[in-house]
Amino acid sequence: MAYRAYILRTIFLFLLAWCASGWAATTAPDLRPDHPQRYTVQQGDTLWGIAARFLKDPWRWPEIWQRNAAIKNPHLIYPGDVLVMNMVAGSPELKVLRRKVVKLSPAIYTEPLEAAIPTIPPSAIQSFLSSPLVVEKGGLRDAGHVAIGSDGKIALGAYSILYARGLPESDAKFYRILRPGKRFVDPVNGEFLGQQAIHVGDARMLTPGETARMEVVRSHGEVSPGDQLIPAPDDIGLPYYTPSAPEHDVRGFIIDAPGGVAEVGPLSVVVISVGTRENVESGHVLRILRDAGLARDPVTRETFRIPQEESGLLMVFRAFEKVSYALVMKAVRPIHVLDVVETP
Repeated sequence: MAYRAYILRTIFLFLLAWCASGWAATTAPDLRPDHPQRYTVQQGDTLWGIAARFLKDPWRWPEIWQRNAAIKNPHLIYPGDVLVMNMVAGSPELKVLRRKVVKLSPAIYTEPLEAAIPTIPPSAIQSFLSSPLVVEKGGLRDAGHVAIGSDGKIALGAYSILYARGLPESDAKFYRILRPGKRFVDPVNGEFLGQQAIHVGDARMLTPGETARMEVVRSHGEVSPGDQLIPAPDDIGLPYYTPSAPEHDVRGFIIDAPGGVAEVGPLSVVVISVGTRENVESGHVLRILRDAGLARDPVTRETFRIPQEESGLLMVFRAFEKVSYALVMKAVRPIHVLDVVETP
């Protein structure tokens, strides 16, 4: 019996070690076979783009950069820095060779550093950061509204004077002009997820009061009576994102592509049907699956569902309660509304 227990224990320990080594191998980021040994950061680079030179899954770059004490904050990487790839205990590590500080007597001078490179191209998402974009049911109920333009005008543009009513008490000097847009609903159960708030323009308060006098200082389209007004938020700079997979299973759908296009590709913005309610956060990466639909078997004549195929990756950059805005980072085929998104 003791010998049998010894054999079983030995087999158990062997299997445990084998599973552990296999798990470690599958969880370590895979390097591209053509990855460079070193790379000099260029103006206009993004962290995602640099990571794509080294890794098969670029969104996993924090796993190799955060292990390196020399890169305490991966976002503080500048043009001119040199990134060097090494293997340590079988795992990839990326080290940075930073540009030196030059000391000149009697003071210390440093070479000017350009802005740290962003995770993703700022131009792709900047216009989606400061406006509300999505409101809950009745979310604009307490907003003010454009009543009419000066001299009875109903089509207003930049520098037009308008009269507004119903404004909530506020010391705000500037207001967002919004117009209700699409209603977002869950494509499976029909649940109302939110309503798009189209940013029509911005107005400056001239004379407050029950009927306030305002000037349109910026317009993205024609401003009309009935458009709604809310105090403008402070300008939002480009956040730094740390890509990561959600720690739990997430599954939803692409429910809109701003601009009304039928197909989208890399660096396109999409709206997905999951948000903070599903613990989705900015920086979360999801894979996109193409639902090819149904087909008929030519032999049995039976109808069957074609297996889903991976179409690309997206990264959430702004999350609301029930929906999120995301940027398509990779696409191997055209991406459509109603494609599935899920934890990679």
